[in-house]
Amino acid sequence: MFFQRVKTKGLGHNAYLLGCGEGLAVLVDPRRDVSEYLELARANNLSIAYALETHRQEDFEFGSSSLAELAGTKIVAGTHPLFGRVDVALADGDEFKVGTTRFVALATPGHTPESMCYAVYPADSGDKCWGVFTGDTLFVGDTGRTDLSDPDKTAENAGVLYDSVYRKLAPLGDQALVLPAHGAGSACGGNISERDDSTLGVERATNPVFKKSRKEFIDKKVSEKLPRPPYFSHMEVVNLEAGRPLPRPAGERVLVPKEFQHRLKEGLVIDTRSPESFAGAHIPGSYNIWLEGLSTFGGWIANERTTIFLVVDQPGQADTAVASLERIGIDSVAGVLVNGVEAWREDGLPIEALGTTSALEAARWMQEEDIYLLDVRDDMEWEEKHIPGAHHMFVGYLEDKPPQLAPERKIVVHCSVGHRSGLAVSILRRQGFRNVHNMLGGLTAWEKLELPLEKHKQD
Repeated sequence: MFFQRVKTKGLGHNAYLLGCGEGLAVLVDPRRDVSEYLELARANNLSIAYALETHRQEDFEFGSSSLAELAGTKIVAGTHPLFGRVDVALADGDEFKVGTTRFVALATPGHTPESMCYAVYPADSGDKCWGVFTGDTLFVGDTGRTDLSDPDKTAENAGVLYDSVYRKLAPLGDQALVLPAHGAGSACGGNISERDDSTLGVERATNPVFKKSRKEFIDKKVSEKLPRPPYFSHMEVVNLEAGRPLPRPAGERVLVPKEFQHRLKEGLVIDTRSPESFAGAHIPGSYNIWLEGLSTFGGWIANERTTIFLVVDQPGQADTAVASLERIGIDSVAGVLVNGVEAWREDGLPIEALGTTSALEAARWMQEEDIYLLDVRDDMEWEEKHIPGAHHMFVGYLEDKPPQLAPERKIVVHCSVGHRSGLAVSILRRQGFRNVHNMLGGLTAWEKLELPLEKHKQD
């Protein structure tokens, strides 16, 4: 039996290609750009007969419609109206067979009302469940957030999710592999494990949903404070149609520096280099989002209508950057700077730099100067531990909620290591703050130096 997880960096997304016998395969929760899946199937003499959708994903655009167009793949999902376009609609408990492999559809609402899981029974497994595609119902070490469909029903949804796990998944047996739609780094869970591999038995011993009472679990989900990226609303709409095929290539996007400069008034610039490189020299007014963070944070500063110009570190990274935005429904990259900032500066065009600092120097500044220390991690990270005297604002909200400070105020920004704070300092520079510094190494370095922290007990 062929089986492979296909991970998408940046999104924390897992898709799965499963060979089902007789040359047929299913693909679970495909992202929008499907060429990698098709190549993998061809290399293993498989035809992708079905695309299984576990729920209407909020954090990336489906590739199911593309597979239908390119490979004749049929779309399988639940009967809930929120699935939209479906070729094979399965109710709770329905079975269907692909090749020699049997699937059982399980309605598991809670993360979202339409959430489904699919238990898998290969020909040689008998009545023992080999694995279960859990979508965002059950992660490795966590469960899906329960606030997305309606924040006012977070507690109610948490109870529904708890019941789904116990009534539908737990009976499948400890041997069953847990195959979630997301791993660490996803916006759909608060504390997903770095591990990819697990079983229901391992989760029963370690996952909070199995270690807490129903009330304790509900209280935990209510206490979660996870940011909801604004592009989620767009994903909800386009995924009703199982996503959209990628646009046809728009022609040569690479622009020479002076043409790039001339067109900047049409949109915004996203510089995908490291925060260290960006700090040394960058195009005035540009945003800094590191390459692997583009799918996650690009949707906080741009939307499907935004015209975008990209700066990449190496020419080969342009396609990756464009694909990262297309996965969240942003198809409007109008140009990539040829040879990057190096070519820009050699043409004598204006550049900016910004300050950086270390954890040790920042600690000294806090003792000697009146600095404004800004922590841009999310609420859960902040509440777990933070630097005494720091102020807090999640980086995604900073664009709309700038600090009420004088433009010349000395600001030191940090996150866990320096990437999110790189975006934050670029936002602050655009807002007119000139004396801003990225604390490289972030809270990770601060802790290693055993500098003071305020910590809160976590259950």
